[in-house]
Amino acid sequence: MNSRRPPRERQSSAPGKRKQGTGSLRAGKPRAQQKPPEEKNRRAPSAAQTPLRTAILETLSDFAMEVPELMKALRLPGESHEKLIQTLKELELLGEIARVRKNRYILPLTADLFTGVIQFHANGSAHVLNETTGGNDLLIRGENSFTAMHGDRVVARIGTPGFSKDGNAPKHEGRVIRILTRANSTIVGTLQQSKKFFYVVPDDPRIVKDLYVPKPDPALNATLGDKVVAKLDSWESRHLNPEGHVIEALGSAKAPGVDMLSIIRKHNLPQEFPAEVQRISAKISPEIDPRDASGRLDMRDHFVFTIDPDDAKDFDDAIQIERSQNGWKVGIHIADVSHYVKPRTPLDKEARTRGNSIYMVDRVIPMLPETLSNGVCSLRPHVDRLAFSVLAEIDKSGKPRSVRFAKTVIRSAQRLTYKAALAILNKPPGDDSLANHVHTAWELSSILRKKRFAAGSLDLDFPEVKVRLDSLGRPVALERLENDISHQLIEELMLLANELVARELKLRKQPTVYRIHEKPDPEKLMEFREFAASQGIRAGDLTQRGEIQRLLAQLPGKPFSAAVKIALLKSLKRARYFSEPLGHYGLSKADYTHFTSPIRRYSDLLVHRALEHRLGLSKSGPDSVSLTSVSEHLSTTERTAADAERESVRFKKLEFFQLQATSKKSQKFDAVIMDARNFGLFVELPEFLLTGLVHISALPDDFFIFDAPRCRLVGRKTKKTYKVGDKITVAVAKVDMFKQQVDFKPA
Repeated sequence: MNSRRPPRERQSSAPGKRKQGTGSLRAGKPRAQQKPPEEKNRRAPSAAQTPLRTAILETLSDFAMEVPELMKALRLPGESHEKLIQTLKELELLGEIARVRKNRYILPLTADLFTGVIQFHANGSAHVLNETTGGNDLLIRGENSFTAMHGDRVVARIGTPGFSKDGNAPKHEGRVIRILTRANSTIVGTLQQSKKFFYVVPDDPRIVKDLYVPKPDPALNATLGDKVVAKLDSWESRHLNPEGHVIEALGSAKAPGVDMLSIIRKHNLPQEFPAEVQRISAKISPEIDPRDASGRLDMRDHFVFTIDPDDAKDFDDAIQIERSQNGWKVGIHIADVSHYVKPRTPLDKEARTRGNSIYMVDRVIPMLPETLSNGVCSLRPHVDRLAFSVLAEIDKSGKPRSVRFAKTVIRSAQRLTYKAALAILNKPPGDDSLANHVHTAWELSSILRKKRFAAGSLDLDFPEVKVRLDSLGRPVALERLENDISHQLIEELMLLANELVARELKLRKQPTVYRIHEKPDPEKLMEFREFAASQGIRAGDLTQRGEIQRLLAQLPGKPFSAAVKIALLKSLKRARYFSEPLGHYGLSKADYTHFTSPIRRYSDLLVHRALEHRLGLSKSGPDSVSLTSVSEHLSTTERTAADAERESVRFKKLEFFQLQATSKKSQKFDAVIMDARNFGLFVELPEFLLTGLVHISALPDDFFIFDAPRCRLVGRKTKKTYKVGDKITVAVAKVDMFKQQVDFKPA
């Protein structure tokens, strides 16, 4: 998975450098390409305010009205009836108005209504996301979610008395009363059969009801136990099961590649590019045209190099650096994708629809065709490439003294892997030119890093686990990847470029897409503070950034550090894209955007175009209305990608441990006890970032009693104790792939 990224945002939402995949493992029957769901199914579609919209909102400011009443109040002629109805539907979808009983329309706050996208959690509860900047999300208990599914756009009623079990609903709690749009019309799951009917058990644990289906069409060749795709037909009541029908058989759940194909279908991810896009990309030369290089700043005589993961093929960025009398001169060169992907072309439209590349365990679903992503846009060594560069002079304190943005032509002199860069940094540079450049880059990056944390940036970095697969897609090894100084070297320079570009565009009032991370809700921080206290971590007022930094500084070496960090992430808001520069809380930056990865993020491509317009290199810039809409869309596609990537890693981790459970030569693993309960021990394998249960019946040679006050298990005869923080060696006992749980036993 991802082996380099900027500091952790709300949901691993600023992916760093990724590998280009090793190809698809195909399974199941061929299927026509599926487009990702339209933006409106995920987030509110933004639109410019029109006189009719404004008049409707002003008229409804005091009363709920039916269509005839609105026609009369607005003095509309009869031929405007259809236009009024269409506008009302658009405003309802936007959440600016709500439809209540007898088809009367009203302003949501007047009727305590709340419109947004619902996101479910594993425990069955959910939140409706607040689309107002700085607003709180609305909690939905499982029994109050109506027939909503994860990602649906819904209308909820806020805090209606009597809907919660205790009859005393919190201020930010509600119940769903209407489904506006479904996020997905299909469900992926396992085909099963009872005595009287067939049903599909959803793969997604957030869908708590099985889907009733008729016997599948024989032409689909679907058999019991197969992974299938079923179309949702109807779901009228939460007290009944939804109904649908099977439209595709993916194959046996045990067949190679079916697990990944299930994830692709579940998230409606595209697998092939449209024919027109393939035709256009096939015509693009793998080498740059000398005419395209003319008129650019020629940087080919500078020592430029890249640092990337071992298996990377698409190189977004390259750097050059040299010492100056007052500090450093640095060049941050980013692939000039905007030169090849022009606005409103088929290439551009497809890239916008996809939003970003998706990096699953066994494949990459790229945003751009390989001709571009791995070819002419990729900053490969020893070949000329077009770049968009940030050229800056930085003083010895890490402060930029001058900044220049330019279209350039570069030639990378060296391609380094992270491992190679780390090996160089771990030794004195000597007389080696490459080593001197790498050490010089780290001198600057280390100062930038210290300065960033001194300004209040939060260290929310997590190590990651890379799953190594064999030729059949089976996991053969798990490798923990740390965010070492070779990663941090590149990370800080990319953050610098992103910040400098954002600052320039904001100062010049150039419309663009910003990367924002809003301040957290104090109530959420209070809840987290109580959780941290339960783990023995004391903290002051967490609305003060310094207190969060002090809390994080207590975590290294603690057995529960990962759990506390995860809880902190959940208490923070999600980083997202937005058309206004609201700053980035986690990075403690007032100006921030995404500029450095246009090969795999459409947001960065938009920022490149905005900077081009600012520099007078293009005639027309993006309009602010479309930027609002595309920002919402890109935030959604990013979340979808993150979910799919995490699921692919989790599935392969579970499969790895399942193979261990059935192997005659099963491995032993070092674990740390995270919690003790009356039924067993929860343990974490730090090397693999995985938690599981050691059931109390698996503990040998004694009968163990739960000592609740000390949170430990004590042997009745031997007095042997198992307590939080203890290290223990375990082996795999069993794996439940459906529940996605691993049970261990003492080794």
